[in-house]
Formats: sequence, structure tokens, C-alpha cells
Amino acid sequence: MVTINLKKHYPWYTHDEFIEVPEEVYEAIRAGERQESAYKQRTYYHRAQYSLDVGDGIEHSALHSEPSPEELYEYKVTMRQLCAALNSLPEKQGRRVDAHYILGMKKVEIARAEGISDSRVCESIKTGLRNMKKFMENT
Repeated sequence: MVTINLKKHYPWYTHDEFIEVPEEVYEAIRAGERQESAYKQRTYYHRAQYSLDVGDGIEHSALHSEPSPEELYEYKVTMRQLCAALNSLPEKQGRRVDAHYILGMKKVEIARAEGISDSRVCESIKTGLRNMKKFMENT
């Protein structure tokens, strides 16, 4: 049996936590650490200049690290607040904000689909965003 410190392996541990694990588990952990270290060295050495068409994710992993559990929780809470703020809007404002920011439609396309002027769509979206901001400040 080998004693390991969980704080070294898991970033969400704030204090030292020692446990005993079998030799096989320890060797698997060490092998994973060596493999990850070798991968990081390769991407640093080669500057991750691979084809973007490959789709193996090496560029993303070289530039961005995985989010921590705290970041994931914060993102989830923020998304809930945004959904609640969007649902608090009147129907037309909500539909237009959703179409523009979530569906990616241009304001001109929304105006054409609803048969109204571009300026009315722009004003409706601005007002909707202001109302969402007020809603989020009050919660």
C-alpha cells in the first residue's frame, strides 16, 4: 500500500488528505501523470501548430485548461439567472432577444420575419437587455 495526498491530484481539495491505495492504483496514477507531462511538453515544444482541420483538439487543450468545479458551478448559476431574466421579459422582447443573441439572427432578419421596421426591433432588443440587467441586479 502506498500513501498519496489527494490535494496533489484534485484541485478542489483545500487541505492535505492522505489515503492509502494499492500499488497498482499508484502506478496507474503515476503513468497518467507521466503521459500528461509528456503531452504538455510535446505541445509546448511544437507550439501546437497543427492543422485546424484535424479536429483532435490539440489547439484547444494547449490554449485552454479544463474549468474547475467552482467555475462550472458559477457558469451553471449564471446560465440559470440569464434564463430567468429572459423569461421575465414580455413575449415580444423575449422572442427578439432570443432570436438575436441565441439563434444568431440579424436584426434585419427579425424585422423582416415580423413585418416591422429595423428600428423597432433594435429598440425592443435594447429595452429587453436593460430589463434583463435590472432583473439580474434585483436577484
